[in-house]
Amino acid sequence: MQDLIFNTDLELEQGDFLVGFSDELHQKHILIAEKGEYKQYPELGVGILNLLNGENATAMLIEAKQNFEYDRMKVKELRFTDENSLHIEATY
Repeated sequence: MQDLIFNTDLELEQGDFLVGFSDELHQKHILIAEKGEYKQYPELGVGILNLLNGENATAMLIEAKQNFEYDRMKVKELRFTDENSLHIEATY
């Protein structure tokens, strides 16, 4: 998906907004957001910061997969790696 790119602020390139591949940015926002933060879609949001402190990693993966699919992503793979990082293969 193409969208505006921003980290903390909108990215600019040659005086115009930077547009680029944004799937990973959308995934990041969905993982970090708590339910209710998106007014138009109150059920969207994983709240990963709270779930990572819990002991049930499987529940967090299920919640993330459901949220990605709710946002119309096709999830191929979602798992924790041996290095304890989150591996995501999901596209629009």
